[in-house]
Amino acid sequence: MAAVTLRAPAKLNLHLGIFAQLDERGYHRADSLMVALDLCDEVRVELLEGVHTPQVECVPAIDVPPERNTVYRAAVELAKRIGREPAVRIQVQKRVPDQAGMGGSSSDAAAVIRALCQLWGADAQSPQASEAARAVGADVPFFLDPVPTLLVGAGDVVAEKFPALCEPVSVALVRPAGPGVSTPAAYAAFDEEHEEPADPAALCDVLRRGEADAQTLAGLLANNLDPVACRLLPAVAEVREWLLARDESLGGQVTGSGSCVFAVCESDEAAERIVQAAKKKFGCWTMISHIS
Repeated sequence: MAAVTLRAPAKLNLHLGIFAQLDERGYHRADSLMVALDLCDEVRVELLEGVHTPQVECVPAIDVPPERNTVYRAAVELAKRIGREPAVRIQVQKRVPDQAGMGGSSSDAAAVIRALCQLWGADAQSPQASEAARAVGADVPFFLDPVPTLLVGAGDVVAEKFPALCEPVSVALVRPAGPGVSTPAAYAAFDEEHEEPADPAALCDVLRRGEADAQTLAGLLANNLDPVACRLLPAVAEVREWLLARDESLGGQVTGSGSCVFAVCESDEAAERIVQAAKKKFGCWTMISHIS
């Protein structure tokens, strides 16, 4: 086997609780409960000969030097932990929007780690794979096994995994046009003014018991970076207010630090009505997806 192609799913934060205190690395403590969507990038990893560094191609192209791309870093971090040369070609077909809080680049990095584990005969759930994932970014460990998961620490330590939902839950995704919210800017604004984080215990209990239907999930959403994103980008605040006022929306919020806002819906038909109305009103990226 010389090449592997994998899907790299987007994510939503059903719960994100950022704390004011910092750890020894200078990172905020964070409780993050993430779920995967059926919206995916596609990542192909091919073994090469005669090269010593990863070769990276993204479609559409992104304005980032290859060595700063998360997929490049993932290959290098895993290779050095298992004693391999990162002689690989990585091709990424991008479908998840950037600067949306949906984890596209983190998921791509995890897909590279999973693909290389297959190609090199390693275990994607090994400590080396987990360490490589954490070295790339806080969200990357989730995507090594993207079932509903509570992460703690700086949002990079798996605390508990939950069963997949019994039935997919429909969501309407709306990302305002223009630049998104940069993570450093979001945390800087959080440090200036923030809400205390909510407790994810009730949401964890629902997922643990396998009772996570659309109505229940919608009532337990929380993200104390949501108001930060709305302060930083008025377009996010406008979309959020409009989205949550829709009759089809059971509840919703910003995911991650933004700028995508999502609404949990009872059905695909309800989500489709939101998507069509959002296209007409805002002319921005919007689509139906599903939590699984």
